[in-house]
Amino acid sequence: MAMEKVQTHRPGIFKQTNKEHKHGRHRSKGSISIANKGKTSVKIISKRNKSTLNREQRRNQALQIRQKKRDEVLLKRRSLGEIDSAPFFVCIIPLNKDFDTETAVSILTKCDEEASVKKSSTGVIHVSIPRFKKKVSFVVPQKDNYFSILDCLKVADTVLFLVSAVFQGDDNLIVDDWRDSILTACFAQGLPTPIFALTDLESIAPKKRHDCKQTVQKFIDKLLPHEKLMTLDKNVDGINILRRICNQKKRTLHFRDNRPHLYAEEVEYIPDQQGALGKLKVTGYLRGKNLSVNQLVHIPLLGDFQMSQIDAANGPNKIDKNRNRDSKITDSASTMIKVLEKSDIAKQESLDSENIPDPMDAEQTWPTKDDFDMAEKEQKFRKVKKAPEGWSDYQASWIPDDDAEFQLDEGSEEEEGSHEDYMDARSEEASEKSDDNEEKALDTVTESDIVISDEKYDKEMDFYAEREDLEKLKAAQSDLMFPDEVDTPQNQLARVRFQKYRGLESFRTSPWDIKQNLPSDYARIFKFENFDRTRKRMLKKQREDGGVLPGWYVTVHISNVSQLMWSSFERTRSPLILIGLFPHEHKMSVLNVVLKRTHDYPFAIKSKERLVFQCGFRRFAVNPIFSQHTNGGKHKFERFFQPESVTVATFYAPIMFPPAPILCFKEVSGKLVTVATGSLLSCNPDRLIIKRLVLSGHPLKIYKRSAVIRFMFFNREDILYFKPCKLRTKMGRTGHIKEPLGTHGHMKCVFDGQLKSQDTVLLNLYKRVFPKWTYEELLVNCTNSDSMDT
Repeated sequence: MAMEKVQTHRPGIFKQTNKEHKHGRHRSKGSISIANKGKTSVKIISKRNKSTLNREQRRNQALQIRQKKRDEVLLKRRSLGEIDSAPFFVCIIPLNKDFDTETAVSILTKCDEEASVKKSSTGVIHVSIPRFKKKVSFVVPQKDNYFSILDCLKVADTVLFLVSAVFQGDDNLIVDDWRDSILTACFAQGLPTPIFALTDLESIAPKKRHDCKQTVQKFIDKLLPHEKLMTLDKNVDGINILRRICNQKKRTLHFRDNRPHLYAEEVEYIPDQQGALGKLKVTGYLRGKNLSVNQLVHIPLLGDFQMSQIDAANGPNKIDKNRNRDSKITDSASTMIKVLEKSDIAKQESLDSENIPDPMDAEQTWPTKDDFDMAEKEQKFRKVKKAPEGWSDYQASWIPDDDAEFQLDEGSEEEEGSHEDYMDARSEEASEKSDDNEEKALDTVTESDIVISDEKYDKEMDFYAEREDLEKLKAAQSDLMFPDEVDTPQNQLARVRFQKYRGLESFRTSPWDIKQNLPSDYARIFKFENFDRTRKRMLKKQREDGGVLPGWYVTVHISNVSQLMWSSFERTRSPLILIGLFPHEHKMSVLNVVLKRTHDYPFAIKSKERLVFQCGFRRFAVNPIFSQHTNGGKHKFERFFQPESVTVATFYAPIMFPPAPILCFKEVSGKLVTVATGSLLSCNPDRLIIKRLVLSGHPLKIYKRSAVIRFMFFNREDILYFKPCKLRTKMGRTGHIKEPLGTHGHMKCVFDGQLKSQDTVLLNLYKRVFPKWTYEELLVNCTNSDSMDT
């Protein structure tokens, strides 16, 4: 930012003379006293000093702001789990294979005799604890459903990890491979407030209990250094865990707390009279921010929907101050339904996700009347040329149009029919020949060529996929050793093969027009004028706008839900989670996410390969392109996402405002493996992703400052075409092409110093690349539920 020159005298303030100072005419800062012939005095205050506070006032203002923020944090913390607010939502996850969580849940729900317990239809267990004047809700996600666990952790306030003491003292058996991948995903998407509890401690010998605790504590210290291990075998242990849940500090997850979210405790689907669509009523505690009925909501595996109404519902249980056990649970059906908000069509967000491009919105020339008359004549008459016998249509096209004759097109239908008959006959002959070839191929195979003992093994192995993996591995290794280097084709002109590329004087400083040669898919997306400013305005608007407050137990009416999709969703037994979306988060744009490789998949990932992404609350499949995570206006395209590296993936997807955690999965042998984790960088379609292509040559003759280079090109015309491009070598020399030598691709080049015989001359070419429109949201009606549960 440029520094402004400091003025000696501010405008509107006169300089006090020594004469005025001698007479004692003192004035305060920012004001003056002007003598008007000894009669009156006028006091002038500048605008700048009128709003400026002194030192004591600034200190008091800072103290008031600090105290206000502290009171807001304390009020929010004390309101968690209270009578009139949402309870603590706890997700219970075992870290051992075949672990039975029913014993642990029974201890937590029955450890306090005065507590009241109620279970909802979706499996949520509500516990009201008069001893702590708090409410706690427990949920146990499906063990075999990977994404159900992640969805529950997105909305949970606390996660309770259960570790069994029956692991024979081996560190590898504390957490199996399946739960290890879950822990990696949990930390990547944002871990709620964690608690580790050790169970089955009394089932082992008393002398081994201390060593068992120490072993588990060492494992926890690797994940969370300041987390202490607790036990869960008796009622006293259950009360201690409940006390810790009610009193511990809640972790802040910005991507979740900035949006309203709800875990469904009661769900009802009401089909319409037609039966294709229906209304979905979701009941639960609202958490996060305010929910407006005019905004859109997202449900994983179902999609984005509009709301029609929000009702107030009575909570599943309440704490009675008199601790009368018979009056702890109140009947929600006995109360009258209160409508909180109804949707307004004028203010409701639209479900349109793509921009409809106008094909006529371009430069064009309208046809005249003469053009229409000429087109009608061409339809009535056909052009006939006299050609020698045996000439083909291609040879006849070289006859001048002046020698052609126009005849009335009367037998067009007969010619079309004869042509179709001819093509049918040709196709029948081709099919007969292919059948004969197949029979001959089958006859040549004998039983001795087949090894019967290896049939079962060959059926289980996919050797075609293995060959593809081998080729991909070779290409990745070659790109790692010789980045972006390609061989110049010998059977094709280089200026034709690389006609879309251009040379740059400097990759960093050379200009590149961001609006040049945009693909047609860019007409379907949306772009922000200033993405960061829009994000701040959306967050501020979310805080200021009204709506249903968090902590209320509400019923949300979701309209236009497909009956087929809902029946498929019920079969998956996945938890129903409702998330409120910001404005514009339903529209399509170009997303850029930063990814870091994990150790679960050791191979390189090729660009434009199909991957499954979890971006915040959304889950979809795309074919991204990779680029370097660097500063500047241009970013180099990466052909492979190498292991133990960081890159930026770019693809078409709905807009999302950061922060948002990213999980990247790849399907390997029918299972989804976590290959990378990261965060959302921006929604910027103007990110320049430049693909580099390097042509290499080798010196044939070396002189003092020039050399004869070969193997870069193979004809004289290509050398003249690429003559303006800059050359560089692997050892740091720079130069340019001076002239071609001969007709077989030798050229004389001049450099800034003498080359070495082992040096390699390189020529860099660049072009901009764009992602392909391959976005596919993972919904229940277009995705196999079994593959989603892996």
